[in-house]
Amino acid sequence: MSREQFDRYWRGLVLSGLGIAAIMWLASTGRLGWYVHPRYFWFTVTICGIAAIALCAAVPVLHRASRAARAVDHDHDHDHDHGPGAPPARARRSPVQRALPTIGAALLIASTAAALLIAPPTTLSVAAAQQRQVNSGSGPADGSPVTGEDADRDARDWAMLLRQGGGAEAQGRTANFIGFVLPGTDEPGDVFFAARFVVSCCAVDAQPLGVPVLMPGWERDHREGTWVQVEGVFVANPDVASDQPVVLRPFSVTPIDEPEDPYVY
Repeated sequence: MSREQFDRYWRGLVLSGLGIAAIMWLASTGRLGWYVHPRYFWFTVTICGIAAIALCAAVPVLHRASRAARAVDHDHDHDHDHGPGAPPARARRSPVQRALPTIGAALLIASTAAALLIAPPTTLSVAAAQQRQVNSGSGPADGSPVTGEDADRDARDWAMLLRQGGGAEAQGRTANFIGFVLPGTDEPGDVFFAARFVVSCCAVDAQPLGVPVLMPGWERDHREGTWVQVEGVFVANPDVASDQPVVLRPFSVTPIDEPEDPYVY
C-alpha cells in the first residue's frame, strides 16, 4: 500500500466515524425521527452498530499498513538518493506540497464534523414546503376512505378527506388540529394552508399536506412557517374559481410552539 492510498483510507475511516457518531447521537436524543421514519429506527441503529464494529476492526489493519507504507517510502527515498540517475533535490516535492493533501483532509474532516456534530439538527422548513407542491401525494389513494373520529384527525387526515369527492364529505364538520402556516401559491391572499410534512421513508421524500384555511388578513397575525392550532368548520369556498372547493372557516387560530415531533407518518 502506498502512502497516498493509506492517507485516503484514513480519511474514509474518520469520515465514516463522524457519520456513525452523528446518527447515534440523533438516535439517543430522540431526533432521528427528524430524518428517518420511525419504522426504520432499529434498522438504522443496527447498521450503524455493525459499521462501528467494522471500523474498529479496520484500525489495527491500517496501523500495520501505515508501518509498511513508511518503510516503503524510506526505501524509495534511499534508492533515489544513492542510485544512478537520482533526480536533483529541486525536482522532489517541497514540504509545503507534501503537506497540502493533509491540510485538505483536515479541512474536509473539520467541516464535516461541524456540519454533523456541532450545527444543531433542524426540521424541514417552510422553504422546503414551498419547493414541493402541497397536497401532491403522501397519503392513502384518493379512493381509499379516511377513517377515524373527527376529534383524532390531524392535518394529514383532513387534507386527505378533502381530496375525496371534492371535499363534500368534510363540509359542515368541525376540526381541531395543528400545523405550520404555509401560504397558498395558487390561492388568493385570504387563504393559507395549515400543513404538516408527511414522511414515508425519510426527510428526503417528505411531502407537505395541508388544510386550506379561509382567514382574510392572516398575514397580519401569523408569519409563514409559524405553528398554529386551528379550530373551525368546513364550508364551501366562496371563491368558486379556486382549486379548493371546501375550506376551513376558523373559530380560532392560536400560535403554538413547534411540536417535538413535527412530522406525521
